[in-house]
Amino acid sequence: PVAGNESRKMSSKRYNASNIAQKRRKNAERRGHQAEWMAGLALMLKGYRIQARRYRCRFGEVDLIVRKGDTVAFVEVKARNDLAAGVDAVTATAQRRILAAGQDWISKQSDAANLSWRTDLVVVPPWSWPIHIEGAF
Repeated sequence: PVAGNESRKMSSKRYNASNIAQKRRKNAERRGHQAEWMAGLALMLKGYRIQARRYRCRFGEVDLIVRKGDTVAFVEVKARNDLAAGVDAVTATAQRRILAAGQDWISKQSDAANLSWRTDLVVVPPWSWPIHIEGAF
């Protein structure tokens, strides 16, 4: 009987750990969506028009695709405590995926030949205005 009780205690601990991890993921996802919204607002106030949010294809994903005139920016958004942490969070693998997804999006545009493009980063610190870095990578 004692072994059975210990077994039940162990499984409930695993269940609780799973719940905690699930709540953390949901909170991180919510913070990410809020950061994307804030970044979009900041970019619109700078004169950009949002072309796509969370663009996904088989090559990767871009958080925001914005346009100002003939310039298209593929924007990665990071909710981090400071600028350095946001810059460090964009790995080389993530950069390749963003570039590949961006090239896929450009290829589907009727005026692709007239567009110039770049990759930008927007870092959204808590309780602060988003920091926009043009041509970040």
